Amino acid sequence: MQVFAIGSLVKPVTPEQRAEILPKEVPATLKLYLDGKIDHFWYRQDAPGPIFLVNATTVEDAQAILDALPLVVGGFAKYELIPVGPLAPLGALIQGK
Repeated sequence: MQVFAIGSLVKPVTPEQRAEILPKEVPATLKLYLDGKIDHFWYRQDAPGPIFLVNATTVEDAQAILDALPLVVGGFAKYELIPVGPLAPLGALIQGK
């Protein structure tokens, strides 16, 4: 299963908090990528926050993965989770299906 995780800030991060948290957030995110938990990632253009494509067995598993990130632990960020899969209706376009 793959899950789009759309991140957003829920409270402002001061420069001091940013200096403390980001050196932990970036390696934690990179580790999830290298471990295959995050497949792709983007930075939102409309608001601060990332969008991840998370590999997980369930939406709850994806939530647990993201809940361990320092910005979420600190109460600064949250993620909206959207499970996604193949575009099944395209099968109707294949001859003989």
